[in-house]
This record gives sequence, C-alpha cells and structure tokens, in this order.
Amino acid sequence: MRSVLVLAALCPAPALAQDMTFAPDATAACLVAGGTDCAGKAADACMAGNPGGDSTYGMGFCLENERVWWDDRLNAAYKALTSIHARQDRAATVAGEPVANRQSALRDMQRAWIGWRDAACAYEAAQWGNGTGAGPATLACLMQITADQALALEARVAEADR
Repeated sequence: MRSVLVLAALCPAPALAQDMTFAPDATAACLVAGGTDCAGKAADACMAGNPGGDSTYGMGFCLENERVWWDDRLNAAYKALTSIHARQDRAATVAGEPVANRQSALRDMQRAWIGWRDAACAYEAAQWGNGTGAGPATLACLMQITADQALALEARVAEADR
C-alpha cells in the first residue's frame, strides 16, 4: 500500500488549472454586435476549447473566469455611477434643490442586490442537493446575475452621460 501511495505522489497529476485558458472574446463580441443574451458565451467557448472543459473542474474554471470579467465591468460601472451621482447631488445642493441623495441610494441598492444575488444562487445550488453540479450551477447563477447587474448599471451610466 505504501508503494502505491509513493508512486501516486511521484506521478504528475493532470494540471488542468495551468493548462486551461480563458478569453472573454465571445462575450465581448456578442455585446459589440448588440446581442442581448451574451452572458456565458465566453464560458461556453472556454468549456468547448479546453481539454477537460466539460468536467466539473473545467466548468467551474470557465464560469468563474467569466463571472470575474462581468464583476470587473460591474465594479467599473458602479464606480462611474457613484461619481456621477455625487456630482448630481452636489449640484442639487448648490442649486438649492431637494437632494434625493442618489449616491446613498445607489450604495443601498447595490448592497441589497448582493444579498439577493447570494440568496438566489444559494437556492440554485440547493436544487443539486449535495451533487457535484452544485458548484457549476452556483457559478453559472453568479455569472448570469452579475452580468445582468453590470449591464443595468452600464445603461444607467450611458443615460447619465447623455
């Protein structure tokens, strides 16, 4: 038994993490083309284009990388909106108008959204019981809901820039 363990320790395990690659190109191209259902395109391409991409590990790798890509977009839009709303709130104060405190409302909305997102994706994971599909299902949920929120905040930024 000990020799089997030593042999197993000496044999290289598949290095999926270092062999897999992710690029957001498919999702980004869908958005540029005006697509409305773009979330997951890059993750799908990642799963199809990487050896082991259809494994639980591979799905997790691809979905998490696209989720992070969307999260970066969401954070950039949130930061831009925070700045826009701070400027709007200051201008309203200077003009003597009633201040709606857009900046605080945005922060409160985003905090509530985070709780809702987490609860929605915990519910999605629960549908899988203790099965291995819960991980990818959770990541797919997080990616989709984050994409939806990123696009909603980006639309607000675009409206404010008009």
